[in-house]
Amino acid sequence: MSAAEPPVIRLSGVSRRYPGPPEVVALHEVDLTIGRGDYLAIAGPSGSGKSTLLNLLGLLDRPTTGRYELGGVDVAALPERDRAALRGGRIGFVFQAFHLVPHRTAVENVMLAQVYNGTPRSRRRPAAADALVQVGLEHRMHALPTTMSGGECQRVAIARALVNEPSLLLCDEPTGNLDSATAGQLLELLDRLHAAGLTLVMITHAAEVAARAQRTVTIKDGTLQEGDRTASASGAR
Repeated sequence: MSAAEPPVIRLSGVSRRYPGPPEVVALHEVDLTIGRGDYLAIAGPSGSGKSTLLNLLGLLDRPTTGRYELGGVDVAALPERDRAALRGGRIGFVFQAFHLVPHRTAVENVMLAQVYNGTPRSRRRPAAADALVQVGLEHRMHALPTTMSGGECQRVAIARALVNEPSLLLCDEPTGNLDSATAGQLLELLDRLHAAGLTLVMITHAAEVAARAQRTVTIKDGTLQEGDRTASASGAR
């Protein structure tokens, strides 16, 4: 990241409270900077605030207080229409559950992400096919999710997240529904995407998954703490 280039994400004093009674403070005055090309793991136990933080980063929720800059733009107070446009164009999501439409083929599932992004119809299928090639599923483009393994379904979900060429990929426990061998293959794919320049943020409770990232922050009771630099993706393989 050059000196003149803003970080992908900058959180300054961000908190999230849910009204009561009693009021619940899910995040406490969080400061966090994520530069272009970073690979960040956010680790913590269940109920620590990981999902709340992910929802804020992905523009699915708004902070109660503080400033959230996405690519230098303060998005906390933007109208929902503008937030949705930024979310669709700049952020890709990968969840533990694959959220694929079972009666749609792999390429059709990837194309669905483009419908909400305003991509012209003529460009959707070629772009979706390219995204599936990127995740190594060119041979399964016309397969239904019901005929695919868990690892293949997660790769389709990643292709769907990549098809709109986001500047940020948010992963929420992406290996949670996979066996250890398949999870390892998926993490290697994420390593390659990062090496190609993609900015990655991964929510995880597993230390071995967090160790793939360049940086780890821990969250407990809504408070964020920067951890020691972990092994780089190449060193963790």
